[in-house]
Amino acid sequence: MPGRIQSIERAVAVLRLLDTADQPLELHEIADTLGLVRTTTHGIVSTLRELGLVEQIHDHGPLHGHYHVAEAARLFGRGGPDPHELRSLAMNWADSLAAQTALSVTLGVPTRVDVLVVHHVFRPDGSSQRLAVGQRRPLHASALGKALLAFASGGVRRLQGTELTAYTSRTIRTHQALTEALADVRHAGLATEDAELEADRGSIAAPVQGPGGLAVAAVAIHGFRDELFDRRGQPYADLADATKRTAKALGREVRRLW
Repeated sequence: MPGRIQSIERAVAVLRLLDTADQPLELHEIADTLGLVRTTTHGIVSTLRELGLVEQIHDHGPLHGHYHVAEAARLFGRGGPDPHELRSLAMNWADSLAAQTALSVTLGVPTRVDVLVVHHVFRPDGSSQRLAVGQRRPLHASALGKALLAFASGGVRRLQGTELTAYTSRTIRTHQALTEALADVRHAGLATEDAELEADRGSIAAPVQGPGGLAVAAVAIHGFRDELFDRRGQPYADLADATKRTAKALGREVRRLW
């Protein structure tokens, strides 16, 4: 039985990324979002352009223009798992993560302006908790949001022209600081939220990546700051590893069905 062809997966991921972008993307934005080297990205985009599936705006020269999906590519449809499918896939993995960490777990999907929580597992200690399904999280001030934004179309550019609301004194308030934070998320494959949305509370999240590396969701654990981070503000390694393992496992499920 032949395996999946990585180059095709990457090409489809590029098309989906461009199709969901708010505006045309530069080559480096496509490469950074999908975790590809720029020469590989250039080859994929050039091939898609020659096939009439991608169009280039030559506003900065032939190698530095912006790219968008051609109308012909839209005939293939956007596709991909919907939130209900993702929730079904995530149930067992999220339950397991909650049991491993003794913390609550959420699964979030990106919208144009924020993160929608589509699944929530209560922390297993019997404490009083409120269901978070249907709630929304800000992109810049939540671990779920940063995990998605780091691997989303346009990245921080999606928030340009908007004020970054300060929820606490620790919330990221400038676009430059957010850009730097997202670069760290892409490098680590992990996002953190340290009292940025709620005082004394925190979260650790990892992206759920579909074919080609495009993030379709993010999974997070939530708790008090001292449950998640050491005195240096670094996430405890066992919690970070468990979150990343769960996100990777969900990614494999998504790629199998998508």
